[in-house]
Amino acid sequence: MEEPGSLLPLLLTVTAISLSGTIAPGPVMAVTVTKGAVRKEAGALIALGHGIVEFPMIALIALGFATVMAVPGVKAAVGLVGGAALIWMGAATLRTKPEAFDDRRDVSRGCVLAGVTATIANPYWFVWWVTVGAALVLSAGAWGLLGIAAFAVTHWLCDLGWLTFLSWGVFTSKRFWTPGVYRGILIACAAVLAGFGVWFIISGIKLLI
Repeated sequence: MEEPGSLLPLLLTVTAISLSGTIAPGPVMAVTVTKGAVRKEAGALIALGHGIVEFPMIALIALGFATVMAVPGVKAAVGLVGGAALIWMGAATLRTKPEAFDDRRDVSRGCVLAGVTATIANPYWFVWWVTVGAALVLSAGAWGLLGIAAFAVTHWLCDLGWLTFLSWGVFTSKRFWTPGVYRGILIACAAVLAGFGVWFIISGIKLLI
């Protein structure tokens, strides 16, 4: 049997692809900005919640779950349910009052859960994993369990690094924020969540038509 060679080129590819997806605006980024305003380590905790969902997904893909998620009916259901959840999260964010940032408990609590919720409510996350992610998992599988584990850790470290940096940057710059800035950030984050939600619902409906 031919040896697959060095794992490093694949991990470098994984890093580049993962960072491009992580940095792109989305639900996880939105909740990181909101909670990072009052807790500098919020990004790391949100990344932990994100990983709680992602590591099992990687294992399922390695076992062939990607073929199930690719079924149009399943994709439509994920889009509809996930889209509705994102709209609900957007509405909840919009209801947050700027004064709540003075009480860290109101905004900073539940960072890990926020990471879990923002991840599973995002249908694009499922689409990414049954397409790009599945291809990367299969490539890493050439090195067996070691390759899959190395891929999973590398991918998650990209999420951890970016979200930690993001929440730290938001937290350290908050001294320049006025109540109006707080409100603007809340509205922007709510719009991102709700906007993605509407888009995913429309996409889900199109799959059913």
